[in-house]
Amino acid sequence: MRDIPIRDLRAAAHPSPAHPGARGAAEPVRGRLDRAVSDAGGLERLPGRLVRREGQPPGADPAVTEAWEGLGYTHSLFWNMFERDSIDDQGLTLEATVHYGRNYDNAFWDGERMVFGDGDGQVFNRFTSSLTVIGHELTHGVTQFTANLAYEGQSGAINESLSDVFGSLVEQHSRGQSAAEAGWLIGEGLFTDQVQGVALRSLKAPGTAYNDDVLGKDPQPAHLSGYIETEDDNGGVHLNSGIPNRAFYLVATALGGNAWDTAGRIWFDTLTSGTLPRTVDFAGFARATSRAAVTRYGAGSREHDAVIAGWSAVGLGGGLGAGSVARSGIPPVRPSVSGRAVVDPGSHPE
Repeated sequence: MRDIPIRDLRAAAHPSPAHPGARGAAEPVRGRLDRAVSDAGGLERLPGRLVRREGQPPGADPAVTEAWEGLGYTHSLFWNMFERDSIDDQGLTLEATVHYGRNYDNAFWDGERMVFGDGDGQVFNRFTSSLTVIGHELTHGVTQFTANLAYEGQSGAINESLSDVFGSLVEQHSRGQSAAEAGWLIGEGLFTDQVQGVALRSLKAPGTAYNDDVLGKDPQPAHLSGYIETEDDNGGVHLNSGIPNRAFYLVATALGGNAWDTAGRIWFDTLTSGTLPRTVDFAGFARATSRAAVTRYGAGSREHDAVIAGWSAVGLGGGLGAGSVARSGIPPVRPSVSGRAVVDPGSHPE
């Protein structure tokens, strides 16, 4: 089989025992960055040959350098903005393997490390080239160690959306971009010039990232009325994530400034609250973000109102507060995925 579905890897993954601080450190220091990058050499075996550790100079392999820097940028966002000490909040070493497989069209978090394929050169370029993909996959690790959301249906789509949200924030933080300046694209630059598309997904405008003769049109819905009922893709986790993605974008741009400061903080508080059910649905997650906004900023605050407005705009405003302009209890139109061109989530990245 050419590829191992990401969803199968993630569904089987469970939180691993936390590593208490940087490996080899006599006394763990919170916030200390520890990275390790290995090279699989075109084989589908992990971890591969260790090629770089902390304190070692960069080499000539761009994939190693990109993975190394991406691990660092992701650590920087979570530590400097949210005071989370690596993925597990216990200083876990951030590990990655590059050059996995031959023409491997994927990148994934396997429960312990990031794994990157080099792409086939026809549809995809090498996967280390996208910082948003690196941030996306590492955020699956954060979710694994916190809410551990079930990877199916709406909870799975929230899992995917959280990774898109923080993957985008990793890139924005690394560039010093405001919410207005950001591109809000996941996987920008991954497609080769042979593909008619700019990215894998768009938080700003779900359903517009690509429109290609071979791949088809980006199928993500941007509103609950377009929710896709399907048994594929673990119940459409990569499809329906467009709905909460759009909600976050609307909240972040309404509040302005740097998205990680306020909107990102609300979403981070929600993820790490310890109160999210593993099988939380969209409406439950929307309510949880509303509660997080109230806890941090107060009921009726500008931040709380922005959360209500963002979810209302995608059809999930019911029960969030007096400012709600839409009710999520109205049965949505749920078209079948049959007949629509969909990028196979088992063969392509997050």
